[in-house]
Amino acid sequence: MLLGSIEAGGTKFVCAVGDENFQVINRIEFKTTTPAETLQKAVDYFKQFTELKAISISSFGPIEIIKTSAKYGYITDTPKINWSNTDFLGFMKNNFNMPILWTTDVNGSAYGEYVTANEKIKSLTYYTIGTGVGAGTLINGKFLGETGHPEIGHIRLKRHPDDLNFPGICPYHGDCLEGLVCGPTFQARTGHRGEDVPLSDHVWDIMAYYVAQAALQTTLSILPEKIVFGGGVVSEQFLDKVRYEYNQLMNDYIDVGDLENYITMPTVKNNGSATVGNFALARRKLE
Repeated sequence: MLLGSIEAGGTKFVCAVGDENFQVINRIEFKTTTPAETLQKAVDYFKQFTELKAISISSFGPIEIIKTSAKYGYITDTPKINWSNTDFLGFMKNNFNMPILWTTDVNGSAYGEYVTANEKIKSLTYYTIGTGVGAGTLINGKFLGETGHPEIGHIRLKRHPDDLNFPGICPYHGDCLEGLVCGPTFQARTGHRGEDVPLSDHVWDIMAYYVAQAALQTTLSILPEKIVFGGGVVSEQFLDKVRYEYNQLMNDYIDVGDLENYITMPTVKNNGSATVGNFALARRKLE
């Protein structure tokens, strides 16, 4: 039995086929261009695998996840050029007669971390910090969000005193979480790409202050057993800064145990959490 995964990002698509043990058998990635071209590449890829039984799609958004909505399966009002009101799920269903699960990119990653956790846990929040920022939460195996998916990437934050003049880059809110810490903010603040900015640069302390606030709000509102941070901006060294800021902000109000076990990097290496999560979700959909 083969299971399919589509991790649909605003920059690239990662498609993979795996077995019932969630092991990758084949994988491909390609740039996100126009909807017609990109989705057709995904279809052509999966058409090769005659034993494919189910597919799970975890997509950038916003997306419509309410099954009774006329736009269920659509990418809706996204800032990604040409992708607003794209019937992603409908396109795939027109090409494959099999169960297809539809969820957000961060939900896929959260589920991958949930099923591969080293210890038995009942709740987890997964943040991705890359081209955009988002988070997915699982509680007792169910995703948080009944009337739509949460948009934690757009929460408002207290500004760092050394960052008051930076307006943020979110086209909707300016200085929301995404507008202050996503990857492109490095170029906007410093004129350099994030990978070219050393961790000794003060901009990383500013970013850590904002990310710690997001983690703090997650703890105070949801209190998951673990908060995982993935995406191209995140490293263990950066999370050390986040843990320090989190500890300062929390000020011993709630004890979440060892912060190195509470605020962590993904268990699945190379940002592969969504692929594993999609395999598991595809199998669940099939069953």
